[in-house]
Parts: sequence; C-alpha cells; structure tokens
Amino acid sequence: MAEYRDMELSTQVLIKEAINRGVAVEVLDPGDNFIRLSRDGRTEYVKQATRTAADSYIAPLIMENKEVTKTLLRERGLNVPAGVTVSGVAEALSDYPRFQGKAIVVKPKSTNFGKGVLVLKEEHRPGDFQKAVADALRYDQSVLIEEFIPGKEYRFLVIGGEVAAVLHRVPANVTGDGIRNIAELVTEKNKDPLRGKGYVTPLEQIRLGPVEETYLSSQGKDPETVPDDGEVVYLRENSNISTGGDSIDFTDETGAGYKRIAIEAARAVGAKICGADIIIRDLREKPDARNYSIIELNFNPALHIHDFPYRGQNRRVEGKVLDLLGFAEREQGA
Repeated sequence: MAEYRDMELSTQVLIKEAINRGVAVEVLDPGDNFIRLSRDGRTEYVKQATRTAADSYIAPLIMENKEVTKTLLRERGLNVPAGVTVSGVAEALSDYPRFQGKAIVVKPKSTNFGKGVLVLKEEHRPGDFQKAVADALRYDQSVLIEEFIPGKEYRFLVIGGEVAAVLHRVPANVTGDGIRNIAELVTEKNKDPLRGKGYVTPLEQIRLGPVEETYLSSQGKDPETVPDDGEVVYLRENSNISTGGDSIDFTDETGAGYKRIAIEAARAVGAKICGADIIIRDLREKPDARNYSIIELNFNPALHIHDFPYRGQNRRVEGKVLDLLGFAEREQGA
C-alpha cells in the first residue's frame, strides 16, 4: 500500500479492501483521489472514496444546499433547526433583534467540512454577530442563521439504506496540566501520530486560528491562558473531525429509532451514501419532536473516521461501499 500513502486515508482503506476482494484498482488521478475499480467485466469509478455512480447527480447538489436540504427533511416530518437565510451583513443586522439573547449558529448555505461555521452563545454582541456573518460570507453568497440546538453531535454514516456506523464527534479540545498554556497544549496534542493534515491520517491537527480564538474569548480565555490541571478546554463549538475534533464510536449504543431517522433523511434527498449529522439531547431516550435535530447532511462523508476512531472499534465501512457498487466479498475458493 506504500504507493497509495499520499492519498486520503478513506481512499486508501477502500483500495485495500478492494484488492482483498480481488478487484483491480487503477489510480486515475492521485491528487483528486480518483480511482477505477474493475472485476468480472464490471467497472465503477470512485472519487474521494464515497462519490460514486450509486448516487445521482442531483443528490449531492441537494445536500450541498443546506436550505433545500432542510426543506426536504421538514417535508418528511424530520426535525431541523429553525432559522433564516440572508445574503449580506446589512440584511443580517436588520434581523439581529430576533436573535439577540439567543444561542445561534451562523454558517454558509453551501459548504462542507464545517468551514465558516460559528456558534454564538446567548450573550453575543452585535459586533460578534456581524463578524460571524461576514466570515460565513467568505465561503458563500448566502448565510444561514439558525437556532442553536443543545445536545451531543453524532455522525450517522448511511450506505445503501442502512446505518453502517455512528460516531460521536467531540470538538477540538485540550486538557490542562496547570503548567502549560493552551497554545503549548495544542502543540503537544498535535504531536500524536494519529493527527495530520489533508485527511491522510485518522485525525486532523488542531488549529489556533480566528475561529478558535473567538471561541476561547467567549470563555474569557486566550492561547496564553494556563488551564488548571485536568481542566478540559474546548476550542470550537462545532465538532468536525476536519477541524481537530475527536471521534468516539457509538454504533452499538445508538438505538434503532435514531438510525431510522438517519436512513429516512438520506432517502429524503435521494442519497445512497451520506453522512447525517444529528444533535441528540439524550441518546438513551427515544426520539421525539424535542430531543433531536438534523443539522446537516454531507454528500462526501469520510470513511476513515469510522475505521480509526479516537476511541472505539474499527467498523470497516469501506466494505459497505464496495457491496453497494457490486463488488461483494467472495466465498473462499470462489
């Protein structure tokens, strides 16, 4: 597998399992993680491990547009956050009184991987609000301003009408030792060989950019703050693995009710492969109108985060993708 080590880890695990199944693999463009799989006269093209012919052209476009996605989910009776779409800072500020004193999420209408997403707590000021909207507008021409849903965030990986894995994603964080400051603790945590850049490792490195500094400021901290021994300091509100978050497998702990919701969400947008991000107040309770909300559907969900979680077992989800594409495992001797 050495010849594939510069490709994204999700693509690497898919290639390895394909080879194990006797599928011929041809790398068409390593930089774009574009491969061709062939066996017994069947050929399938795959980009970035989960973009395949199994999904129609329109399904990713629907999931890319968060407003359209919310509309389709709401039509199915699924819970989504309330909110509005704005096209500029001035328009957003005119709506500010309705959000003042409420926890909200500001995010671009059409992005992936948590880019431009910022959570503002109840005590946010007009300046914080304006800055968040301006930052989100760097990634799109329109911005969603939504109610903040409290609870824990879970990624449901749906492949071919079933939930292949569930992951609880913890926002980027460090644990204090009473000696080093936050910046030093980030540097130390980033030394973990599981962390890297460009999705070639199980976890991404933690950054200390404007978003992290803004979130630290909301807690009365900055990169030079020395946390108490054992104190956990969160650097972001959103919990994307791509922004340095930790991953904990929850596949077995998640009830069938929540898994059915994720499957129904994928069906609502016509997706065979998708990552459903769901906020759940208490995983032990059955889903109802108040204890969960679907905050996003992802058209190109990572596989490797379910194979190499920060804590938990390898779910080998790449096999589900190959099954979907018609490259099922063969019996011994076949």
